[in-house]
Amino acid sequence: MARLLGHAADAVQAVRAGQSLNDALARCPADARPGTQALSFHVLRWLGSAMAARQLLARKAPPAAVDALLLSSLALLWPAVDAELPYPPHTLVDQAVTAARQRHGASASFVNAVLRRFLRERDSIVQAAERDPVAVHNHPVWWAERLGRDWPEQWQSLLAANNRRPPMTLRVNARRGDAPGYVRRLQAEGLAGEAFGTHTVVLAQPCPVSRLPGFAQGDVSVQDAGAQLAAPLLVGSDDGLRAGARVLDACAAPGGKTAHLLELAELHLLALDSDPRRTERIAETLRRLSLDAEIACADAADPPAWWDGRAFDAILLDAPCTASGIVRRHPDVRWLRRPSDIAALAATQARLLDALWPTLRPGGRLLYCTCSVFKAEGQDQIDAFLQRHSDAGIAKRPPSPGHLLPLPDNVQQAPTAPPVGASPDGFFYALLQKS
Repeated sequence: MARLLGHAADAVQAVRAGQSLNDALARCPADARPGTQALSFHVLRWLGSAMAARQLLARKAPPAAVDALLLSSLALLWPAVDAELPYPPHTLVDQAVTAARQRHGASASFVNAVLRRFLRERDSIVQAAERDPVAVHNHPVWWAERLGRDWPEQWQSLLAANNRRPPMTLRVNARRGDAPGYVRRLQAEGLAGEAFGTHTVVLAQPCPVSRLPGFAQGDVSVQDAGAQLAAPLLVGSDDGLRAGARVLDACAAPGGKTAHLLELAELHLLALDSDPRRTERIAETLRRLSLDAEIACADAADPPAWWDGRAFDAILLDAPCTASGIVRRHPDVRWLRRPSDIAALAATQARLLDALWPTLRPGGRLLYCTCSVFKAEGQDQIDAFLQRHSDAGIAKRPPSPGHLLPLPDNVQQAPTAPPVGASPDGFFYALLQKS
């Protein structure tokens, strides 16, 4: 436990310094990575509470590395968290002090004193800490205020949802089987899952992909139910894409939506991404699923650099965004983003839309999506685009879901609702048609 706490503190320190949790975990020793990730997720979901408590217990912050260990321990000792962990509070304190002694020497006594005081006075400290809005919601104040403006009736539910563990959702390869059949395969392996729709399965409990029957052979992929809407929206309209249609996946990495498109239809598909490492991930995804597409490393906003001049029948633009709809899967996002990021990313989204629209044939369709719940990256973005382009309109069939929120009472906006308690991530979808 002391070793895992130390690695988790390293990850939390990296996030507080502006690095992504994924990058921080990549530096963690492989044998410690699963446990470190689990602890880091807990800590980042309750970091606001921990910061408020540490301020009450030690107004002068210790050195960054010691502070990260202290905050990690306080977050794991928070009343809403410790019931979910297999470590009794006094064991956790003991192991935190051991980690401090191994890593920071003389700071061990300071860590011991702060954590033991927290255990003695936990109820009063928690009550005092929760006067701080960051501790109440475990999000930056600006984030909560933005959600309050965009979603005045749902904002508190959205903040609470971000601190819950998401379901593990699977997409069954349409070329290999269906959801009911795959549920039976899971049961034969001692795993429980529930099918909904034709190709979606929600697991009762998350598990390593190595335990999923047929994963290595491409029979199934891990993909949230919200993300699984993209391919059917683009392919499955009343006048759906014909075999051999030219399709562009403009920001394709890591390739989940690319693969889903190819599972549903025989397409000539070009998958773009501007990052060489992420482009390789597209290739890895398609290799596992035995699917083929043209892959190019290029900036989708610069068509002269990659477009051959032949118009596309359909375009998927899964645009870069704040990721505000997938915070429960990426709990570091809330601490990494800044208010200015929304405007900057909205400008990138608008530039991509304007650049790609001329590459679409008349009558063709462009599906714009983001994994964001901020309206500036969703409905506001599309309203502005329609004002700029008189030849653009919203396709009537299939209807665009618009904003999908990661809430149980909101999922009915989706064409196929998942089981209760397994709401999809937050997304925005608009299916545009060129006149």
